[in-house]
Amino acid sequence: MKRVMMVVMMLAMMTGAAWAAEGKFGYIDMQRALNSSEAGKDAKQQLQVRLKGYQDQINAKQDELQKLKGDLEKQGVALSEIARAAKEKDYQQKLKDFQRFTKDAEEDLQARDGEFTKKLVEAMSKVVNEYGRKNGYTIIFDARGAGMLYADQKADLTEEVIKAFNASNPKK
Repeated sequence: MKRVMMVVMMLAMMTGAAWAAEGKFGYIDMQRALNSSEAGKDAKQQLQVRLKGYQDQINAKQDELQKLKGDLEKQGVALSEIARAAKEKDYQQKLKDFQRFTKDAEEDLQARDGEFTKKLVEAMSKVVNEYGRKNGYTIIFDARGAGMLYADQKADLTEEVIKAFNASNPKK
C-alpha cells in the first residue's frame, strides 16, 4: 500500500512539474489593487464622509452627557431626592442611547465597508480573469493568499490590473 501511494505521489509531482514548466504565472496584491483603484478610493471616501457624520453626532452626544453629569454633580446636594433621582435616570437613559448609537454606527460602517468590498472584489475578479485570458496566464495568484512564499517582482501584475480595472469602471 505504501508503494502504491509513493508511486501516485511521484506521478502527481512529475505531472505538476511538467504542467508548471508550460504555464505562465503571475500574482497581484488584491488588497493594494482594491485600495489603489479609483473605485476603491471612491468607496473609502464615501466611508470617510459617513464616519465624519457619525463622529460629529457622537461628539455632540458626548458633550451633552458631560454637561448632564457636571450639572448632576454640581446640583446634586441642592436637589431634592426626587429631582436628583430624575436627573440620574435621565443621565442613565441618555448614556444608554449614546452607547446604542455608537454601536449602531459602528455596525453600519462595517456593513457598508463589507458591501463596498464585496462589489469591488467581484468587479476586480472579473477584470483579473479577463486579463489572465487575454495575456495567456495559466494562474494568477493573490499575493496575500496562503501558500505563496516567494514571487519574483516581475510576476507582479497588480499595477496592470489596477489600470485595467480603472479603465473598465470609468468615473461617473
